[in-house]
Amino acid sequence: MIVKNLDLFYGDFQALKGINFDLKTNEAAALIGPSGCGKSTFIRVLNRMNDLIPSCRITGEALLDGEDIYGSIDVSDLRARVGMVFQKPNPFNMSVFENVAYGPRRRRMQDAKNKKTLAELVERSLVKAALWDEVKDRLKKSAQSLSGGQQQRLCIARSIAMSPEIILMDEPTSALDPIATGRIEELIGELKRDFSIVIVTHSMSQASRISDRTAFFLLGDLVEYAPTAEVFTKPKDRRTEDYISGRFG
Repeated sequence: MIVKNLDLFYGDFQALKGINFDLKTNEAAALIGPSGCGKSTFIRVLNRMNDLIPSCRITGEALLDGEDIYGSIDVSDLRARVGMVFQKPNPFNMSVFENVAYGPRRRRMQDAKNKKTLAELVERSLVKAALWDEVKDRLKKSAQSLSGGQQQRLCIARSIAMSPEIILMDEPTSALDPIATGRIEELIGELKRDFSIVIVTHSMSQASRISDRTAFFLLGDLVEYAPTAEVFTKPKDRRTEDYISGRFG
């Protein structure tokens, strides 16, 4: 994914200003910055979630495999290729199995064409989401019966089942306890083997643990985007240093 000179407006208000950003294969990028700085707005640009806001206007380019996602690309195809995991776990009100199978069935994916291959896809997705061992005997139970951390990993499995290129995560651990948070962080490290990941987080310690590169947003500007170790130890911009050191935010 490559973003070039992207501006985003809500009516007359400019929420993102000249954003340039790229995401490499099998890389995790963390987006940090104070509340209201544009992090969540930007992550929603990457799979066109902002399309649902009538006053939203975007200029510039966001390229996925060289194709502008704001061009003629089918939005449902885009969201299969760029999955989203939200801040609050949002499993469907159906069984664990049906949560994971839902997307492939709707998309009529090859792996969903018969019961055996669909069951294999569901298992594979739950394994990759580090959830299979906990739910393999509960696949017909309601997803609502799972703990918060399990529900969030189920949502990740639901995204994995679509074979995306990128998984977007908008503060995926903010509603979870420390143990569940640790499991999600471990999982992100494993998922990088198969997917690229963009994660919005308010936790700078989390960003430093799980990301390869970190982007610092402030008032709609992408102030700095560099290898995580560099951002946290030798930031190039004084504003980045001030934020990381706790002088503001």
